[in-house]
Order: sequence, then C-alpha cells, then structure tokens
Amino acid sequence: MYRLARALLFLLPAERAHRLGMTLLRWFGHLSGLCQSLRARTLSAVTYDASVKVASLELAHPVALAAGLDKEAEAVDGLLALGFAAVEVGTLTPRPQPGNPTPRLFRIPEHRALINRMGFNNHGATHAAEHLRVRTWHPAPVGVNIGKNKDTPLEKAVDDYVACVDTLAPLGDYVVVNASSPNTPGLRKLQEPEALTALLRAVKARLEQVAPGKPLFLKIAPDLTPEAVDEVVDVARACGLAGLIATNTTIARPFEHPVAKEAGGLSGAPVREPANAVIRRAYARSGGELPIIGVGGVFTAEDVYEKLRAGASVVQVYTGFIYEGPGMVRRLLEGLGPLLARDGFRSVREAIGADHRGVPMTPLAVPAHETVRPQA
Repeated sequence: MYRLARALLFLLPAERAHRLGMTLLRWFGHLSGLCQSLRARTLSAVTYDASVKVASLELAHPVALAAGLDKEAEAVDGLLALGFAAVEVGTLTPRPQPGNPTPRLFRIPEHRALINRMGFNNHGATHAAEHLRVRTWHPAPVGVNIGKNKDTPLEKAVDDYVACVDTLAPLGDYVVVNASSPNTPGLRKLQEPEALTALLRAVKARLEQVAPGKPLFLKIAPDLTPEAVDEVVDVARACGLAGLIATNTTIARPFEHPVAKEAGGLSGAPVREPANAVIRRAYARSGGELPIIGVGGVFTAEDVYEKLRAGASVVQVYTGFIYEGPGMVRRLLEGLGPLLARDGFRSVREAIGADHRGVPMTPLAVPAHETVRPQA
C-alpha cells in the first residue's frame, strides 16, 4: 500500500509531501489506543533478544529515528506508534527561524537519496518544548537535537546551545549537539578540537545543572578525515560525552545527476559506506568504550546489521524511512533476527563491534545494496 502512497506523494514537491506526512502522523498521534496497538504489533516481530543499552538509555531494539524528520516535536507519538526504539527531534534553535529559501529538499530516487539545505528551519526551542511537555505516552526515549541560529556568530554559538539545553533538556531523554550540518554557514568549524572542547564542556556543565544524568551525544559529519575522527573521539571522551552519532549528511557527490548539482547535504544510500567508515574508525579509536549511534543509508536489515558489526549500538533511519514507509521498522526487525542467528549471535548486543573482534560473517548470496526493492 505504501508503494502506491509513495508514488502519489512523490508527485508533490518534496517539502510539501513531507509536511503532509507530518500532519498525518501528528493527527494519528492523538489516537492513543491505536498508537499503542500498532506499536505492540510492530514489536511482536522481535522474537529474539534485540534489546540494547546506550549510556543510560534502555531500548527495546536497535532501530531508531534520526533527527530531521520531526523538527518541531509535533508527531512524536505517531512516530513511536510505528515501532521506533527511540525518536530524535530537531534540529532546534533557541529562536525561531525560517531556514533557507525554497526549494530546499530534493529527491533522487534513482540513487535512493535526498539532498536538503533546510537550514534548521523551526519555530524555536520553546515551541517544541510545549509539544514535549503535553505528551503523556512515553513508551521509548525521545532525544532533542540542538543547534545554533544562523545569525548567531560562531564565537557566541555556545550561548545558543546552552539556551537550548535550558529549554529542552528537562523534557527529553537525551541531548544531541549538532555541529555537523552543512547547511548553516561555518557550523562545521565547531568540530575542530579547540572549539569543540569549549562547546562540549559548556553544554555538559549546563546539562548537569538542569537535567543531571541525561546523556549528551555529539553528531558528526561523514566528511571528516580519519585523523579528524580520532580527534573528535578523543575530545568526546575527555568531555565525558555519552557517545557519538555518526553521521550527518555529506557534502560529497559520489555520482552524477542533474539534482546532484544542488547545494546541501546528501543523505540516503550513497552515504552508507562513508558513514560506516566513520563508525569503524570511531569504534576502533575508543576501543569500543564510546557508544555510537549509526546513521546513513539504512534501507534493509543487512544495512542495520552491517552498522552493528562496524560498532554502532543503535542505528537511526531517515531517508530510508521516506522511501520504505511506515512498515519499515517491522521489516528491519524481522530481517535482523535471521542474520544474527546465521552468524551465531544470540542477541543484538553480541553483534555490536563484531568486525573488530574478527568474528566471521557468512557471505550474502547477493550484495545487500542489490536486495532493496526498486523505487518508484
């Protein structure tokens, strides 16, 4: 059914289709009984030990939703009804801002990809906080992803992140510092060691004041050099972070396509391997001591499994969800169990970082990227 719905949605401009989808999810979220029933049905696909723990977060399984879909925390309950183990909202800024001029979201179905240059469009942290405050159903963790306003100078960026912590941290289960979006000018300079250390120490200190014990994560870019990944890992550990989210969108264009000329961050299937490379490097650098949430190019259970073995404890989806639809979580969970059993794992936790331990993986008859259904 979603294949038909997607074909109709893809007739609309990408951002308008996104807005329609979010409206439907927001309305569905008000039907508490249906939400609970649908979530239970989706989680019934887990017939193996899928539970994972990241910092203090207990998750029923490793498939979560990345930031970027629900920027305003308006459809959290509708999204949790689809079975996600966690939902991350944002990126949110202290003050409302319209984002970049439209059009700013583009599909590339031939490559199962999106390009966006949204520019942190949102109604501000206070608006999102109101949505989070009125929620009464809490079946899974909800994270808040925070950034700075476009017109805030880099030298004052810390003030914006701290302001977001004050407003949002008490209402979320974890906080994510987004210093890696390519769509806010100069933002990625905050990933440089000195600036990053100052930012993370300030955010961590304020977080301990307003929401003690809440985990703090850092979201990083897939375009970092291996040496830069090492530096980020070292800074994150020195600042006492709960973990990394790897990765954001890429500014690289690994294929030719008319839409690929558009400015912005590329997400989807082309980011799968660059993200996996960052996950592997970060896991190795920390010796598995710094938890990683992996994101980028997840469409199939094989993609989830690959990230787990590379070192991710949790895997987030975004672009894959746009292409695969509401039944995606159940399909991923159904497909993950046989992959674990095939390689002798009794739980998801045993598979995390398996590649670094030299645990062999049974070769697939068909490469994972070729098993995805053709897209309309």
